[in-house]
Amino acid sequence: MRHLMINDYLKNEFGEKVYRLSINGGMTCPNRDGKLDTRGCIFCSAGGSGDFATPASMSITEQIESAKERIQAKAPKCRKFIAYFQAYTNTYGSVEYLRKIFTEAISHPDVVILSIATRPDCLPSDVLDLLEELNRIKPVWVELGLQSIHEGSAIWMRRGYELPVYKSAVEALLERKIGVITHLILGLPGESNADIYESVKYVSSLAPCDTSIMFGIKLQLLHILRGTDLYSYYDENPFHIYTQDEYIDLVCNCIELLPENIILHRITGDGPKSLLVEPQWSGNKKAVLNAMNKALRDRGLV
Repeated sequence: MRHLMINDYLKNEFGEKVYRLSINGGMTCPNRDGKLDTRGCIFCSAGGSGDFATPASMSITEQIESAKERIQAKAPKCRKFIAYFQAYTNTYGSVEYLRKIFTEAISHPDVVILSIATRPDCLPSDVLDLLEELNRIKPVWVELGLQSIHEGSAIWMRRGYELPVYKSAVEALLERKIGVITHLILGLPGESNADIYESVKYVSSLAPCDTSIMFGIKLQLLHILRGTDLYSYYDENPFHIYTQDEYIDLVCNCIELLPENIILHRITGDGPKSLLVEPQWSGNKKAVLNAMNKALRDRGLV
C-alpha cells in the first residue's frame, strides 16, 4: 500500500514543488496567557513551536517576502508557496484580527495555500465561518496539535483539552471542506509502541470519505530542547529515547496503519540544533530522512 508524501501531493496539485513560509501572526496561547495555564505544553519552546518563523513585528506581506528571499537564495526557481502560521495558537484572537492577517496572506499572488496551526479548543463558530470563506478563495489547511489520544499523556504534557474536543474540531472543519492535519508526537514517556499505534488508528478513523478534502498527519519525533520544561523533567526523570533504527521501524509501522488517502506531512521533524539535547542523531536531518525514505521504499510504503 503506497502513501503520498506531502511534496508529491503538492506537485500533483500544483505541477511543481511548493515551499512553506513560516509566518508569525503575533498571537499567544491559552496555555500561556493564564486562561488554561501559564507554562505552555511541557515540550514547547519559548518560540511556541515557531522557532523558524519571521519576527511578528513585520507585516504579513513583509514576512512573506522575507521568507521567500531566503528560500529563493537556495532555490531560485521556486514560485509557489504555503503561508504557514506556525508560532503559538493561530486562531486565538478576534475574528476581525484573524480576517486581516489571513486575508493579507491568502491574497499574496505567490501563496497557493493558507495553513494555520492551532488548538482544537480555539475554533469558535465565527472563526470556522471565516476559514470556510477563505477556503473558497484558496485552499485552507488547519493543523491541530493532538500529540496523543491517551488522557494520561495529555495531562502530563499539559495539553489542556480532552479528546472529544479534538474530534469535534475535526468534524467541524471537514464539514466545511477545510483540510485537516493532525500532529502526533512519537516517544512520549510512558507510551508504548502499541499506545502510539492506537493514536494513529484513531486519527485514521476520522479521515473523510470525500478524498477531495486534504487530510494529513504529522509524525513528530519527541525532541528534548534546552529551555523547555521537558528538559528539566528529563534531567530529573530520564526516560528511553528512541535510537534512529527504532524510530524508523516505528514510523514504518505507523504508516502501514494509515489508509492511502491520508497525506504524510512529516515523518520526523527537527528543532534548532543549538537547543537540541536528545535525540542527538536527529540533528543530522538529511541523513535521517535518507535512511527513513530508504526504509519506506524497501517496505513499499511510498
